[in-house]
Amino acid sequence: MVIAGVGDPGDWFEKLSSLFKKLKDYVQMENPEIDSSEAEKGVIKHRSPVIPDDFRCPISLELMKDPVIVSTGQTYERSCIQKWLDAGHKTCPKTQQTLLHTALTPNYVLKSLIALWCESNGVELPKQSGASRSKKVGSSVSDCDRAAITTLLDKLANGSLEQQRSAAGELRLLAKRNADNRVCIAEAGAIPLLVELLSSTDPRTQEHAVTALLNLSINDINKGTIVNAGAISDIVDVLKNGSMEARENAAATLFSLSVVDENKVAIGAAGAIPALIKLLCDGTPRGKKDAATAIFNLAIYQGNKARAVKAGIVPPLMSLLKDAGGGMVDEALAILAILAGHQEGKVAIGQVDPIPVLIEVIRTGSQRNRENAVAILWSLCTGDSQLLMLAKQFGAEEALKELSESGTDRAKRKAGNILEILHRVDALVNQS
Repeated sequence: MVIAGVGDPGDWFEKLSSLFKKLKDYVQMENPEIDSSEAEKGVIKHRSPVIPDDFRCPISLELMKDPVIVSTGQTYERSCIQKWLDAGHKTCPKTQQTLLHTALTPNYVLKSLIALWCESNGVELPKQSGASRSKKVGSSVSDCDRAAITTLLDKLANGSLEQQRSAAGELRLLAKRNADNRVCIAEAGAIPLLVELLSSTDPRTQEHAVTALLNLSINDINKGTIVNAGAISDIVDVLKNGSMEARENAAATLFSLSVVDENKVAIGAAGAIPALIKLLCDGTPRGKKDAATAIFNLAIYQGNKARAVKAGIVPPLMSLLKDAGGGMVDEALAILAILAGHQEGKVAIGQVDPIPVLIEVIRTGSQRNRENAVAILWSLCTGDSQLLMLAKQFGAEEALKELSESGTDRAKRKAGNILEILHRVDALVNQS
């Protein structure tokens, strides 16, 4: 009655409570032959333990069998809240707040507490209806969730712009929530539809679509499905032309996909690296981190090192390295260390006056940063006596000796190698 009614649900609950009280009074009045003392004994004899309020559904006021959480954080019996939603309501019955989405998340903690309470109080454990919780073989996602996902996919495929935006937003949240949802959404065929929406002219829809794909890509099987759906070029396009949030999440998605080695090649070939460098330069702090992480992973592939150097990555990295307060020193050093192992990268780094800042990092940086800095210095100085002498002028010997004693194993080796080269050069100078 509450669900079917209009107006404030609180008023309906009050009316129903009053109605139940009248019914109880009527029953007692119509059965005067029952001895009150016997009736009281019967009540005492058969009295059930009082159900804690937190275990009752706010709608039915009965012990919950299958508690689920809505977007406001309130918990309801699944069948009750589903009826409420099916009736077209967009608000939380208890708080009257507008629901951000209609996804229902199982409240496993509360369900376990209810089971324990039932066991300790001799109450029969509530049985779930087979229809609402039957599961497909090999899946832990309920049919109810599947039905909701199918509805969302229909909106993606056939809905208005507003419905597509809303559906993509809900799938984004569902995919973020847990691993089961990521499997279920992909199995339902969402990925090709989301890839299509990457080309949407509506910025918010595009943001939802790329972020949903990011969340889905956490699953390794989904990575392959996303790439096979032709998503890489569209994600790169979002990275180039989308809103700042869309660009950030596009960068994060490319990083996620690049975990698979063959994808590193495809992403680099699709023109992602110049767009990532642009985000590294003009992005928000989070955007810069996303871009740097993606570039680092892509640069593991040799062909992408050359692409990054040609796209002009070295000067921005040096700027980030010199800006100690910018929060990007770690990332800049890590990428430069990878590029320094490539001949074109080594030449490009040598042209941006790297020696003073590298020596400073070796002196004062974290262990990881000192290791990367000395690796870069080793690459630059090997075979380049001019840079070697410049390093010596900036006090490299003292810093390297200290590092050879207190650094990581790799840092000690690199520092020792540079010191040996310095000593050989000194010996040659002395002989001449």
